[in-house]
Amino acid sequence: MNKREDTPKDRGCLVAVIFFILGLGTLLPWNFFMTASMYFNNRLNTSEWSNGTITTRTEYYFNNWMTLLSQLPLLVFTLLNSILYQWISERMRIAGSLVVILLLFILTAALVKVPMEEDRFFSVTMATIWFINSFGAVLQGSLFGLVGLLPQRYSAIFMSGQGLAGTFAALAMIFAIASEADSESAALGYFITPCVGTFITLISYMLLPKLAFARFYLDSKSKSYELEPSIQLLPTGIPETVEGCETASDPPNVSVVNRDPNKAANCVSEEEDCKQAFVPPQPENTSTQKSSVLQVFKKIRVMAFCVTFVFTVTLSVFPAITVDVKTVYGGNWERYFIPVFCFLAFNVMDFSGRTSTLKFKWPSKESRLFPALVVSRVIFVPLLMMCNVQERHTLPVFFSNDFMFAILMLFFSGSSGYFLCLSMTYAPQLVEPKDAETAGALMTFFLALGLSLGAAFSFPLRLLI
Repeated sequence: MNKREDTPKDRGCLVAVIFFILGLGTLLPWNFFMTASMYFNNRLNTSEWSNGTITTRTEYYFNNWMTLLSQLPLLVFTLLNSILYQWISERMRIAGSLVVILLLFILTAALVKVPMEEDRFFSVTMATIWFINSFGAVLQGSLFGLVGLLPQRYSAIFMSGQGLAGTFAALAMIFAIASEADSESAALGYFITPCVGTFITLISYMLLPKLAFARFYLDSKSKSYELEPSIQLLPTGIPETVEGCETASDPPNVSVVNRDPNKAANCVSEEEDCKQAFVPPQPENTSTQKSSVLQVFKKIRVMAFCVTFVFTVTLSVFPAITVDVKTVYGGNWERYFIPVFCFLAFNVMDFSGRTSTLKFKWPSKESRLFPALVVSRVIFVPLLMMCNVQERHTLPVFFSNDFMFAILMLFFSGSSGYFLCLSMTYAPQLVEPKDAETAGALMTFFLALGLSLGAAFSFPLRLLI
């Protein structure tokens, strides 16, 4: 994208900070529900006793259902958002979604103190997860389209904010456990945190239009500057004036770019004939009309495949399988094992992988090695399944050691964040600036497709164990 000399500066990096917060806010719902799996499982998977024996016990498979019911609405509503965004204003889609998510988080926090029968609590929780992620899909798709209008590095900043959301949620869970408070108080404090985070995200978005740097890129009227350099250029070999024709007789607002030399040679003094020596710029040569979705997809199809495959692999085992890995050590460490080695380790390395793309990008977007490396991540699926996942009935345990699981999680999560961010930042570079928003919306759809496929695969993979 060409920059004019009068382009405003991002003073104090405020726009960068806001998009980092917006990225953080888009994934807070998913990460807080995911890291709270212990709270939900403890509340759901209880047993009824009669005469000293278990009479009934319902297995809810909360982690699998949570993953599936988080990603299905993400897929459906991302697709709807890409179709309906022209009829619903950006402010309504973004601010409205944040308000609804905030209200649903308040409901989730309130339910911590409300006694409820297990089946009803499961149904209410699943409905809450569905609606939070439905509005989260609209929010995420709209913000990806928005950040696609800014310089490339803001996409990486936005993605880094998303990567930090999981770390933020994992640390909140660890602090809740370390507080030694009763389970209800710890859960209440835990769910109040995303309420505050979502509110800050809403305020940050409302501040964005007040910054000159953001207005310059996000105001559709400013995008006309992209055509100015080509209009100001004069083709070689065509003189700026033609003998026998006064420049004063040039028709108003007619560029000297497209003069017809044949007509210019025969130009006479009559004003009408002189005007014919100039051919006005044709609209089709400087058209700002966006390409069709299919045309944009053909240009970014490799990146679309990569982002889909990255999340298919990641979500097929995380968290539905990794959350059931058990430590070989007992004591107090057992309470911290999953929050630290599963959630915190994953999100720290995922964040590191995303932010590393700000410094270097390898392989290049044209390299065939890039999709090959993305596909090679499938090796992590059987490796993590062979860790100490309990309960298991079919496959043996090959890696019972805690640290082997931790090492696998570090490479698994770091590669996930790195290749995801590369795919999302490469895609807008493969299209013209006028199609960047369409490319962003398409990549968000394929991101959601990968999440949904991964969630669906987690069911049969868990049964294989």
